[in-house]
Amino acid sequence: MYIHDLLVEAGIQADTQGSNIVEIDNALRTASKHQTGKAGFPEYTAVVGDFVLVMEDKADRANLCLKESDGTISLTVQATTDYAVNGALHYAQYILDKTSYSKVFAFGNAGDSKHHVLQPIFVDKSGYKWLPEVQTFENFSENHIEEYYKRLVLEEIPPEDIELADILKKAKELHEYLRNYGGLGEDEKPLVVSAILLALREQKYGFSLSQLTGDTIEQNTDGAILYQQLEKNLQRAKVAPEVKKARVLNQFTLIKDRPQLNTVRADLGKTPLKFFAEYINDNIFSAISMNSREDYLGRFYGEFVSYSGGDGQALGVVLTPRHITELFCDLVDLKPTDVIFDPCCGTGGFLISGMHRMLQAAKSESERKHIKQNQIYGIEIRDDMFSIATTNMILRGDGQSNLICDDFFNHDSGELQLKGGGITVGFMNPPYSQAKSKDTANLSELSFIRHLLNSVTSGGRVAVIVPVSAMIGKTKEDKAVKADILKNNTLEGVISLNKDTFYRVGTVPCIAVFTAGEPHQADKLAKFINFEDDGFEVKKHLGLVETERAKDRRQYLLDCWRGKRKDYPSNFMVETTVEATDEWLHSFYYYNDEIPTEEDFSNSIADYLTFEFNMITHGKGYLFKDNGGKNDALTAR
Repeated sequence: MYIHDLLVEAGIQADTQGSNIVEIDNALRTASKHQTGKAGFPEYTAVVGDFVLVMEDKADRANLCLKESDGTISLTVQATTDYAVNGALHYAQYILDKTSYSKVFAFGNAGDSKHHVLQPIFVDKSGYKWLPEVQTFENFSENHIEEYYKRLVLEEIPPEDIELADILKKAKELHEYLRNYGGLGEDEKPLVVSAILLALREQKYGFSLSQLTGDTIEQNTDGAILYQQLEKNLQRAKVAPEVKKARVLNQFTLIKDRPQLNTVRADLGKTPLKFFAEYINDNIFSAISMNSREDYLGRFYGEFVSYSGGDGQALGVVLTPRHITELFCDLVDLKPTDVIFDPCCGTGGFLISGMHRMLQAAKSESERKHIKQNQIYGIEIRDDMFSIATTNMILRGDGQSNLICDDFFNHDSGELQLKGGGITVGFMNPPYSQAKSKDTANLSELSFIRHLLNSVTSGGRVAVIVPVSAMIGKTKEDKAVKADILKNNTLEGVISLNKDTFYRVGTVPCIAVFTAGEPHQADKLAKFINFEDDGFEVKKHLGLVETERAKDRRQYLLDCWRGKRKDYPSNFMVETTVEATDEWLHSFYYYNDEIPTEEDFSNSIADYLTFEFNMITHGKGYLFKDNGGKNDALTAR
């Protein structure tokens, strides 16, 4: 039954014991696994696009697949009858031989709803290909099956990976140019990039890079011209209030004030600024638009920081990857009526993903306009990051975002609650490792979380990403904050993440989700999830990238989070009551609920006896004797 539920969840219409496709049904009428020429039907059959899906199910995980001595899948009568993958392959080959279909995904499932293995293989007339295990059919839905086929079966490099590799290559090249030709510091580089991107937007209104002539007159230097253009663009984007626009402009004055940027170089035949502008226009500008979900400026900033030896880490700057900012929107079930607040908005990644999700769900242009102008709020303490965030929002068609440059703790939580008619969703990636002593305990990640929870209206949802150490609460001060959080808010759950989520930073993070303003009840069951295996992997020259397993893993996570999956192994999720003194992590609550097989038991006994034999041969046999000299090996604790 749970296989049927998984198919329904993925929007796949499957038939049992036959097929509503006539030619498939006819083919199966002679497909007996006993090879008698009589009818034989898989548990489920479906057609998605050009692909046929067939599934065989066995109750025992030991009956997943039987292989020959050479490692190939056995197709004997016993194998196809008793083993899931073998039976599915048998039916797949029959369909290929007897119908016009040429591509089949065959699934063998073995086990119960809690502990099972769902193993796909791809089958065509040239043979079969073993594929990674899955937990949902999300990759085989109508929207994703073609992409999955190209990635996994044909092993094509997806366009987004090619684009990402190219963008990172360009980022590295630009980083070198900014340093070598501009003499820019690490914090200055993303500002110059932002300034040029804003100025380039004025090309549609008459600005041309040919106007950059390297003139030495102060008001006509390349930097002065670019500054004039970006100032126009800020006006055109209706950035308000004036104090905000002035603050952003102040960060960009370096492009006109820095002689090295505005002096023609013999080796370039132009000023460094013109060289940068041409490079960005040709290689980067086209990749950023209001329809792009990727935080490209954030990506550039992250690359610059990594190349510079990690000075951003010392400042607690950890930029959030897009797949995490989008996951936040799912975890809080973001709606177009919500009002979002990020008090540590950095380059604006959470606000961009939130805005994109809300605009997608909006039903009218007036609704979309209201979202941009009145439902997105952010605070960023650093002037440079604030300017980048403002630029980022403008590049996505929104100059109206309510961003301010200030310290979050300077703002009264009660006043923050009222913004936009009431903040309903809080997203945050706070500065890390700021509480280094009792004097700075108020800057801990937990303190940021508490202040954010207090800044969201009662019943609002809050999601934060913090180091796992924050959920432990080692210090006396942290324990007190955890108790205070539960006294006034509900902990919905904590998700432990991939250790490479912040690639090259070295922080192991987790996501904590809360309901604000509603005290945590003693019998409340919070969810603690181990999502370290999220389908993202580190690839050379690319960093952390999405693999074909990511959609499947994400869907499984969301199904469990939303309560659609009732049978889940405890090594993935535990639901339990919590105390403030607990470590709010899956590892703290986890227990092994998996009953060992006979083989597991036999292997454990064999391992133990081998260990005992080795100890005796090394003269340590006395460790296995009780006071009476009797062997007490099997009862020792």
